[in-house]
Parts: sequence; structure tokens; C-alpha cells
Amino acid sequence: MSSDLKRDATSLLQRQAQWLDHHQLQPRITECGQVVSVGDGIAWISGLPTAAIDDLLSFADGSQALVFDLNQKLIGAILLHATERLTAGTEVSLANLKLSLPVGPAMVGRVIDPLGLPLDGEEVPEAELWQPLECPSATITARDFVHHPLYTGNRIIDTLIPIGRGQRQLLIGDEGLGRSSLALDTLIYQKDQDVLCIYVMIGQRRSNVIDNIELLRRYGALDYTTVIVAEGSALPGLQHLAPFAGCALAEYWMHQGRHTLVIYDDLSTHAKTYRELSLLLRRPPGREAYPGDIFSVHARLLERATCLSAAQGGGSMTALPIVETNQGEIEAYIPTNLISITDGQVYLDAALFSGGFRPAIDIGKSVSRIGGNAQHPAIKHEAGRMKLDYLQFLELEVFTRFGSRLEASMEKAIRRGRVLREILKQERLAPEPIRFQLAWMIAFNEGMLDEIEPDRISPLLLKLSQRLQSADELELDSPREQWQHQVADWVHQAEASDS
Repeated sequence: MSSDLKRDATSLLQRQAQWLDHHQLQPRITECGQVVSVGDGIAWISGLPTAAIDDLLSFADGSQALVFDLNQKLIGAILLHATERLTAGTEVSLANLKLSLPVGPAMVGRVIDPLGLPLDGEEVPEAELWQPLECPSATITARDFVHHPLYTGNRIIDTLIPIGRGQRQLLIGDEGLGRSSLALDTLIYQKDQDVLCIYVMIGQRRSNVIDNIELLRRYGALDYTTVIVAEGSALPGLQHLAPFAGCALAEYWMHQGRHTLVIYDDLSTHAKTYRELSLLLRRPPGREAYPGDIFSVHARLLERATCLSAAQGGGSMTALPIVETNQGEIEAYIPTNLISITDGQVYLDAALFSGGFRPAIDIGKSVSRIGGNAQHPAIKHEAGRMKLDYLQFLELEVFTRFGSRLEASMEKAIRRGRVLREILKQERLAPEPIRFQLAWMIAFNEGMLDEIEPDRISPLLLKLSQRLQSADELELDSPREQWQHQVADWVHQAEASDS
């Protein structure tokens, strides 16, 4: 053996001897709990005296749970993953981890569950970082005013109920009125808008989940969208965590300086799931059997949607929560809670839907409290009194049912109102660019459509949209005179072709 090797070996032996001289043997203490009972997505556990709320638990059979309730003798945990071998007597230990979601570019275009596991048959997405599902919302000093619009492609919303990036706008109405369709239209329109989207489906049927995913794939929306699914057959704990997982992913991109849109479909189901878990954990029920903290749960979730200041990267998270009403009862517990938390609501009415007005948005009950601050000046100028005029038309139209003669000014107002009502009708999955919204508003405000029969409005608008697509020189900032002159020519040409 060479002298160098002998010297290295001697040095190693000396270091090991020094370590042994100072090493003290001590017992290693770890906590070990035991499952007392399990069922309905809930596990009651004894032991684990240092466990805290939201701690992850590991079971000897491979199951996972989250500490959800603490009392003097037992721990109540919601199951996140349960094997068939999970039963009373199974050993439980603290995982010493906080519940987190893998985040990064690999998440775009994927369908995952609230834990980040793939549901699309592909490999587990590669995580750039791990984002906690629960974290404090941005401070006041880190926020900025909502100042940039988020366009939806919908004529009513983009003009009369505008949404800004960083806003929380509630979609509310009875089942079957098109709340999810309106949200999907908005998501599809974000293509080439530099907005990353997260679509969260909570407690839905598998067939409905598959249909929505195929719809997004058909329109190319999966290229910028992550779908988080906790279907109706999933554990209640996963359904509860689904919106927080979507929020965590959107929050990560927001702090990277990106603009994001997250859709929660829907928070009524989420509230029912939370009520189920709370009752199983024997928490005292409150109004409509919901636990007293249901308001804080949704507030904690939606308050994280905001627009960050330039010093924080300038990113934004826009939230579109969906909530269901029962027979139009907007004053119910969960809807009123969410209305008080959000920055406005888009209300869909069953009577309008039955009357053929699609989307069935009730303009009188819909409001956007801060979206007007983000509207482009040209759009804001043209929208002006349009909402008020339309609501006045609806009141005047009631008098026509009695067959009485009306003044000429009232007849003109009613005729213009009926034209506007036809303009505001829009087919599903047909979002339209904001330039088109400006074009039809100018045509309406200048009286170019007053003499056109309502049944001819739809084909005329289609021709107007087709001609606008080739007019690259017209932008929102172009002079109004240029817009007015060009739109007048297009309307005249469209009328001439019809005749």
C-alpha cells in the first residue's frame, strides 16, 4: 500500500474514533396512533398528542389523511387516500409534512386530482416546486387596483357587466340555466390572451367531467388550461380540497407574474361536502345545518384572488366561482355568503331562459362593482346608459300588453329596446372579440339598426363580424369617427345584400 493511501486510511480511522468518543446513545421517540373507527371518508384516531390541524397522517396500510378536528380524546381526520386494508387498529403516524400540490410548467394541459396525481392516463407531472394548498392571501400593500379587463367573449358581460383581471365574479342561478356553459365560453376565449386557466370540477358525474374535458380539447383550450377533478365518487376530503388545489396552482403562476383565471364549478357542492364532513365529525350545526365557519372557508379561498402590484410581479388571479340557487332563491344562505365575498355577480334567470333569451342573464340583478374601472374607455363610453335604458325598456314593454296607444317617443324606445334584446342574444360556444362588441354598440347608439326588424338582427350581426375580421386597421384606440364611418358602410352593405 502506498504512503498516501496509508495516510488517508489513518486519518479516516482517527475521525471515526473521535465521533465514537463524543456519540451518546439515546432512545429515538416517535408518536404512534391507532385508528379507532373509519367510515364515510372519516377516520377517528387515538394517540398522536402533538398532532395539529392540517397535519398529514400516514397509515401503516398506505392510506393518507388530513387532521381536520381535535378533541380531548380523539383526532378526526378526513381521508385523502384509503386502501381496502384500512380498518380499526391500523397504526398511524405523523407524516411531518404539510399538504402541498406540485406546480410548474408541466401542469399545463393536464387533468389531475387535488393531490396532483394524474387522471388523464399520462405520467405523473414533473414538479418544479410544491405549493401549499393553504396559505395567507396577499397583503393590502402587495395588491394593486383592478385596472386591466378580462374579456369573456360574451356581449352582455363585456359591455354591461365587465370583469377585470384580479376580480371575483360570481356566476349564480338555478341548475340547467347555463352557468357552466358561460364559464367554459370564458375559458375558451382566453386563447391567445396570455391567461393561464384552471378549471376545478367538484362532485360532478364522470360523464359530465369527460364531456367538459373533451370540449376543452376540441377547442384547443387544454393548451393553456389545467383541469382539477374531484368527481362525485371521490372521497369527500378530496372534494373539499379541490378548490384550494386550483387556487394554489393559480397562486403560484400569479406570483410568477402571470395572469390566471380559476373557475370553481361549483361552490354549492363544495359547501354541501363541507357540511357533510362537519356533521360526521360531530361539529355543532348552524343555519341550514351548515357549520358556523362555512363563511370563513369560502372567504379564505376567494380572498386569495387579486391583482398584485408591479413590485410583486404584476400577476393576477381572477376567480369565477359558480353557485346554485333553488328556484331562484338568491337570498339563501350560501348564495348570500358568496355575494358578500365577491366583487359582483352574473345572475341567470329561469324565466328568461324559458323565454328563449340566451344566455339568460338578468341584467337588473347582475352587477360588477369594480369591473368598470378596468373597461377600455371606448367600450365604457359606448356602454354608457345602455344598461339603464334597457331596464327602462323592460318596464315600458309591460304597457304594450294592455294594447293602449303609446306616445311616439315611447314607441321608439320600445322598438330600440327590442332591437337591443335581439343583439344581446348569443349562442353557446360562440365567444366574440371585443372589437366586435364596440362595432355593434356604435351601430346601435348611432341608430343604424333602428329600422331593422328584430328577426334580421342576428344575420346582420354575423355579416358585421365577418367584415370586421378583415379590418386590421381598426383597433379599440382608433378614432370614433373612423369606427362610425366604417360600421355605417358595413351595415349599409349588409342591408343591401339582404334586399
